Amino acid sequence: MPQYKAPMADFQFLLNDWLKIDKHYESVGAQGMDSELVTEILNQGAKFAEEVIAPLNREGDEEGCKLVDGKVTTPHGFAQAYQEYIANGWNAMLGNPDFDGQDLPYSAAVPVHEMLNAANLSWRLTTMLTESAVLAVNKHATDELKQSYLAKLISGEWTGTMNLTEPHAGTDLALLNTKAEPNGDGSYSITGNKIFITGGDQDWTTNIIHLVLARLPDAPKGVKGISLFLVPKFLLDEAGEPGEANKLGVGSIEKKMGIKGSPTCVMNYDGAIGWLVGEENNGLACMFTMMNDARFQVGMQGLGTSEASYQGALTYARERLQSRAPEGPKQPEAKADSIMHQPDVRKMLLTQKAFTEGCRALSMLYAQQMDIEKYADDERREKAKQVIAFLTPITKGFMTDIATEITNLGVQVFGGHGYIREWGMEQLVRDTRIAQLYEGTNGIQAADLIGRKLTRDGGKMLGATVEMLAQRIDAMQDATLQSQAKALLTEFNELSLSLLGANAVDVAGAATDYMFYSSYVIIGILWLDMADSAKQSSNSFIAQGKPKTCDFYMKRLLPRKEMHKSVLLASADDLLALNDQEFDYI
Repeated sequence: MPQYKAPMADFQFLLNDWLKIDKHYESVGAQGMDSELVTEILNQGAKFAEEVIAPLNREGDEEGCKLVDGKVTTPHGFAQAYQEYIANGWNAMLGNPDFDGQDLPYSAAVPVHEMLNAANLSWRLTTMLTESAVLAVNKHATDELKQSYLAKLISGEWTGTMNLTEPHAGTDLALLNTKAEPNGDGSYSITGNKIFITGGDQDWTTNIIHLVLARLPDAPKGVKGISLFLVPKFLLDEAGEPGEANKLGVGSIEKKMGIKGSPTCVMNYDGAIGWLVGEENNGLACMFTMMNDARFQVGMQGLGTSEASYQGALTYARERLQSRAPEGPKQPEAKADSIMHQPDVRKMLLTQKAFTEGCRALSMLYAQQMDIEKYADDERREKAKQVIAFLTPITKGFMTDIATEITNLGVQVFGGHGYIREWGMEQLVRDTRIAQLYEGTNGIQAADLIGRKLTRDGGKMLGATVEMLAQRIDAMQDATLQSQAKALLTEFNELSLSLLGANAVDVAGAATDYMFYSSYVIIGILWLDMADSAKQSSNSFIAQGKPKTCDFYMKRLLPRKEMHKSVLLASADDLLALNDQEFDYI
């Protein structure tokens, strides 16, 4: 099975040649940060991902998680790896410095997160949700709750979860039934059932902090009557340490297609004690602090599995001898040439490479915007916030949809061996498939993009995004590449604005096609920008290879946008033409 290696050369190119990270940190006022420090962080992150958690990936998939006497056990080595992770401060990278967090820029942390996802997606999931929980507690909880819980969540001494979904209530949270009864002392008794809870229980930490959506008595109906509560697995004693067990437990562990090393739990709350986070009946807004972060992080899962699949396919294609190259023997001393010389295999590898590197650029551009929102002045922060909002459904939806294509290509390159478990390629397909579903299915992401982020917003978020991309294009040196990028951006902006007046049904019918169209175009612009920057790279492989990969993307992948463009401009009448009975053959 090919071993994962962090793509350090590509990270260095993106940070130094493309984003010009030193100037970026200076412009936003990220004191103490520079490219040298980021390089050291990435080197250490790569070492941990490659040497500690990647070797646990396949074994974790085979072993899975177990529930015995109400306690969850994760695969062998997972808990030990976690202790090393928090001992080295990785969990605290983005945390509030007032609670012992490192307060690093997102552009320094996002590459490490990609590495973790690529090395072992199941293992990464619990740490990912903890980071999202930290954001919600830091932004919305009372000072008292922060003092009790935040430092240990940031350090990773305790983990966090997100409890939204119920058996009958998934996307439509207005249907949730979990109840919260006031106890008269500032606490609440939480009763109900939640499903699909990542890390609902584990053997890594002494406490788990659940963030649970529930309804207060006499709360308004619908989503306006939902509140958010912090519910610990163990109540804290006078010393602030885990004491009495709270009235909650794991009903079962889901038996899943993939991510088998991650415990996905059914959680039962039977009068468990919890405390309000944020204002009453405003829980959904508080939870979206977690969810929006998690949506980008799920996109990073797609990027990670894409990179892992590409690395595996590339290694195998170089080593697998089969037939001769169409233009004649390339390895005459061998009985056959490697399949690397077959044009169809090359096309699959280039498709993996072009999408993976394009999505990596998108993730780093997103991280740069998060840095601006975190550090910069109010005007720049507001624009960055709008760009982030517009790009979030794209990073989650497209990066995970395309990851399924990429990981399937990885299996295809291996041929029959790709279907065999020991090579690890089929695991990547199974693991990445969930990323299209949780934190809002990709259909929901598409609806969010064209609905909330474009039409209902009146194009403001679009305008901020176009402005940001235009600034990058204006800084390009190659006139030909710059002209192509400008033409793409103009087309994207004009088509997007033309949708503002469309009726609600047509907008809903165009959602998925608009998400794909937007993604192909934006990544096309980023590829042209990278090809321009690559010419100044000191790495000869980057300097020569990036423009060639850009050419492949523009000729063979970008044309996909035309199909989506033609479809999204069509009426949705055909989608509604059949009545319910006509879907059957009866």
